[in-house]
Amino acid sequence: MRRMRDFSRSYWLPLVAVVFGATALWQLAPTSSVAASPSVDEVAAGRLAGAPASFADIIAAIQPAVVNISVAGGAPRGVAGGEFEDFLKRFFDRGFSGRFDAPDVPKEPRFRGMGSGFIVAPEGYVVTNQHVVENASEIKVTLHDGKKLPAELVGVDEKTDLALLRVKSREALPYARFGDSETTRVGDWVVAIGNPFGLGGSATAGIVSARGRDIQAGPFDDFFQIDAPINQGNSGGPLFNLEGQVIGINTAIYSPNGGNVGIGFAIPSNLAGGVIDQLRATGRVERGFLGVTIQPMDEEIARSLGLKSETGALVASVVEGGPAAKAGVEAGDVIVAIDGDDIAQVKELTRKIAAMSPDAKAELEVLRNGKRKKLDVRIGKTPSESEAVRADAVSPAGGLGLTLSEITPEARERFGIPDEVQGAVVVGVDPASGAAEKGLQPGDVVVSVGQKKVASLEEAAREIERQKATERGSVLLRVVRGGDASFVAVPFA
Repeated sequence: MRRMRDFSRSYWLPLVAVVFGATALWQLAPTSSVAASPSVDEVAAGRLAGAPASFADIIAAIQPAVVNISVAGGAPRGVAGGEFEDFLKRFFDRGFSGRFDAPDVPKEPRFRGMGSGFIVAPEGYVVTNQHVVENASEIKVTLHDGKKLPAELVGVDEKTDLALLRVKSREALPYARFGDSETTRVGDWVVAIGNPFGLGGSATAGIVSARGRDIQAGPFDDFFQIDAPINQGNSGGPLFNLEGQVIGINTAIYSPNGGNVGIGFAIPSNLAGGVIDQLRATGRVERGFLGVTIQPMDEEIARSLGLKSETGALVASVVEGGPAAKAGVEAGDVIVAIDGDDIAQVKELTRKIAAMSPDAKAELEVLRNGKRKKLDVRIGKTPSESEAVRADAVSPAGGLGLTLSEITPEARERFGIPDEVQGAVVVGVDPASGAAEKGLQPGDVVVSVGQKKVASLEEAAREIERQKATERGSVLLRVVRGGDASFVAVPFA
């Protein structure tokens, strides 16, 4: 289970070229001669309505589709065997003065990672998290009845932390189907099933606490927050509704103390379904490409543009020859709607584009010089990763309340940054943050972090994360403004 010590941890993925193509609600149907068994939601249908007196029937119906996943090879970002052993040591050390050391357990266990997953087709397709199988040289799936099967990796998608495996079985396997996560409401009952601490199949129940959570895990964050307990080893496990349908994939927890505190996060099925569909078809995910660098709006930027509202996504730059450029989008435009749907924040535009396939047509509505303008755009195909990670990326700065960007020619001209100044330019400041209290503003250039010189956005972001890990509570930034440099101690949120 991916553990976060606060919500501001970021992978520093650029918000360049708002990307991602996905299909609508996805369901896998049998495509081979394997006899199909009933899906678990068909077994569970009609058993419960409203608040249940017991979850026993629903869990009995859906649990056979949930599997344990064990991996050998490089340790994944999820629960490694070493973490589980550390947990055991801490547990036993509470009651015994001696050091816990299990003599029967080898120092380097063969399988060094554990996680959960679920079968989504009788042919043996299994969904889990990418971080569960990351760097694995060998993957095994343990079914509900204890049978162990070798698994092949069909494909992964790092940006949504999803992976698709396949196991071969002579018998049709029980499988789960995706439900419509869009209809899931805050307060709805949910059941999470997984394999916490490698102890075996385990179920917990709770409610959806919130929707649309952005935990800074990637550009497509749109998590359910749930209070059903999720512990280490639950990564990749399914989140069911009371109809026995999967409406989420358990992925992360917020944990200030290393344990469950009732704040877990799951990837909604409507986002996951399109990704899994593409992985099954081609082993990879093709994403749509708009070809712009966008940044959040704030009160100061809105005022400088003569706008009354802070809603929308500000176009910082446009990729030459890209779809947006061909449609007539210009730097300084504020994208306020796409296909008639209002855009309040940067993430909303990201997710809207994420729902489109390459070559799809869309209508953008932008504010330019205070006037609304409609532009027709044909969504492009994502360039290679090396092309996509452009130098004009924009990223939030790990809990400081700042949004930083690479210093582009446009930024130098807009903010009057001298050619010799290198670093990361501030393009947004959260007015409620410590950075705002310290007087930082758009146009300031961060040239050193923690007394270490930084020459790019990537270096600044990495050093801020490193300083954050020291848990000092603040970081010392050297900032250049108008040719003058000064040090500013900025607290982490």
